[in-house]
Amino acid sequence: MIMEIRIPDIGDFANVPVMEILVKPGDEVTVDQTLLVLESDKATLDVPSPVAGCIDSVLVGPGTRVSQGTTIATIKPSRERTSAAPPAGSPAEADTRSGSPVDQSPVEPLVVIGGGPGGYSAAFRAADLGLDVVLIEREAKLGGVCLNVGCIPSKALLHVAAMKTEAERLSVAGLRFGPAEIDLERLRAFKDATVNRLTAGLQHMARQRRVSVITGEARFVDAHRLSVALADGREQSVGFSQCIVAVGSAPVHLSALPTDPRIVDSTGALELPLVPERLLVIGGGIIGLEMATVYAALGSCVDIVERADSLLPGIDRDLVGIWGKENAPRLGRIFLGCSVESADAGPAGVSVRLSGQDEPRTYDLVLQAAGRRPNGLALGLEKAGVATDPRGFITVDRRMRSSNPRIFAIGDAAGEPMLAHKAVHEGHIAAEVAAGHPSAFDATVIPGVAYTDPEIAWVGVSEAQAQESLRSVSVAKFPWSASGRAIANGAAFGMTKLLFDRESGRVIGGAIVGPNAGDMIGELCLAIEMGADAADIGHTIHPHPTLGETIGLAAEAAEGRCTDLPPTDRTR
Repeated sequence: MIMEIRIPDIGDFANVPVMEILVKPGDEVTVDQTLLVLESDKATLDVPSPVAGCIDSVLVGPGTRVSQGTTIATIKPSRERTSAAPPAGSPAEADTRSGSPVDQSPVEPLVVIGGGPGGYSAAFRAADLGLDVVLIEREAKLGGVCLNVGCIPSKALLHVAAMKTEAERLSVAGLRFGPAEIDLERLRAFKDATVNRLTAGLQHMARQRRVSVITGEARFVDAHRLSVALADGREQSVGFSQCIVAVGSAPVHLSALPTDPRIVDSTGALELPLVPERLLVIGGGIIGLEMATVYAALGSCVDIVERADSLLPGIDRDLVGIWGKENAPRLGRIFLGCSVESADAGPAGVSVRLSGQDEPRTYDLVLQAAGRRPNGLALGLEKAGVATDPRGFITVDRRMRSSNPRIFAIGDAAGEPMLAHKAVHEGHIAAEVAAGHPSAFDATVIPGVAYTDPEIAWVGVSEAQAQESLRSVSVAKFPWSASGRAIANGAAFGMTKLLFDRESGRVIGGAIVGPNAGDMIGELCLAIEMGADAADIGHTIHPHPTLGETIGLAAEAAEGRCTDLPPTDRTR
């Protein structure tokens, strides 16, 4: 018998477009399995199958508008029940009442591979939603690269570097300190204590949520099972009902560099093996410049080599220019449009030959920070039917599902930008979808921050991107030289910049350079997500005197009504 499947009661929604079709004729489906996804102005809605069976036909497509009662498909029901509750008076009901389980076969858990910010967030969210969760992490501590050898230890060191630099700057205000004494052992201990406090908290929260943690390295055996190599050499087989891949990324190692303890990646640099007299940073991106900030503050002479024609490629040029001016006295030579041709490790140091340079230069420590690559390819994804793109990223949809709908991917493994806050957001979505909730990735923007000195933060469309796409925008800038708080803080060099779409008037991008820029960029993220215009931002009363009020003042400048700047043609 063929039966029709209709749109159920979807509340106040009507004439809603179909966003995604998840089944095709011939597919076997289970009760409550999602058949298609609707997208309204307010939310995404899953439409489940009311019965188990074989899909006979699909009567709608992407873009079709439907309402309650619209027929969307036909199905040939199987003998599986349409409800989890047994019929009244049935043997199954009697067994349930007597306490005997109807089906004693074990239910496979949701397995999360990777215990970094995305992985543990996915595991904890899934557990909060009632799923049985197993978390597999290859390292002894949860937290992944970010907590153990990335974001957190680097911020601990950047904080120390900033305090030292700020103390030195205070001499112009009449407060002088003697030369700093650097105790590397205690500095390492401070960094490690910061990390340990966070990772211990994760272990405790995993126990509180009854998340089972397995320490080992996982690989797919097939689409339903993993093999985990444990630390003691044994192999453990782990089955799963659904799986979330959150394995992160690893540093790119350059083939031109030999193996030598004086040639390190970001993990090695964070170990603070020494304060080198001469340091070469290969790569002028965020990681390279953050480490350059730390070591320059500790007393190293830092050179930087970058293949592109500028540092921090892709970031607003106005802000990078301000960063460069502030850092010129602190750094050594900066080689742009240049690459490493060869390197030799000898008793006097690491001799590096750069393209376009006549003579090699010798360094006591070399940091390679030339980018990162996803770790997913080491999992045997092909055995589980999971597709990747040419760069090794797992391809996913807006619900974080891979080409195998039972397997999700998040964070660095699922594509750029490789940022912890993106991974956490995606981890929550994957967990919610796995638990049957109508979640999807619908964020308009993802912010970025370079935690250098000074900090740079940005979000949305940049001025260069607008020009490349021929998008008509208006640009508003507020120089911090007009901010009383910035002047008092010795940060008059800073700037806040906003971009508005000329047609709609809405803010579409923004960037900030100066102390605490990363703490302020969240306001612009919210403004973009909410579709705010200059009046919305400018008429919001910001506390004075603060660095954050420069966002409101930039919006006032966009309207031509900023009284903290000289008059312009728009203000008259």
